[in-house]
Amino acid sequence: MTKELEIEFKNMLTKEEYRRLLKDFAVFHNGPVTQHNHYFDTSDFQLKKQRSALRIRNKNDHFECTLKTPAAIGYYEITDQLTKEQAGRMLELKTFEAAEVSDAMQKLDVSVADLKAIGTLTTHRVEFDHLEGLLVIDHSEYNGQEDFEVEFEVTDATAGHERFLAFLQQREIPERPANKKIARFMDSASARSAE
Repeated sequence: MTKELEIEFKNMLTKEEYRRLLKDFAVFHNGPVTQHNHYFDTSDFQLKKQRSALRIRNKNDHFECTLKTPAAIGYYEITDQLTKEQAGRMLELKTFEAAEVSDAMQKLDVSVADLKAIGTLTTHRVEFDHLEGLLVIDHSEYNGQEDFEVEFEVTDATAGHERFLAFLQQREIPERPANKKIARFMDSASARSAE
């Protein structure tokens, strides 16, 4: 189990800006790595109401369960590593084998027995160290749509924000605020179910 504070800044990109960043920083990466985020909540969205999110991530046959909860700045991430078999049982809602995440959910008064699968968001991700932080360039696909964004993960919120804004300005990318992926995914899922 790991628990860490996540401080990140995000900006939406056009497809052209995304392609340009991949090309401009090609020396730093070997192309996108695909990961699948499987999201869960209760029928009445108890986690969402508490600005929290639960996912199982599959990346290169590595599986982990993460609960994100709000912090004063950023989010806390509580993560349990899973075997492929554990992840499979959890995805089928047969068991819940992420002990630390389960304990943290109890503190939120959310029962794992009430969880249901919300859906899957697939991200093609490039990430590398840059400007004393981690630069992340993402192409995400979910519910029949796609989007592009750049993220900057840092340990110092004030300095990181300044560096991120300077990066966008230098790259001639307009500021376009970005919700978290889970929020964008949930919005698209709600819109789809309303059709």
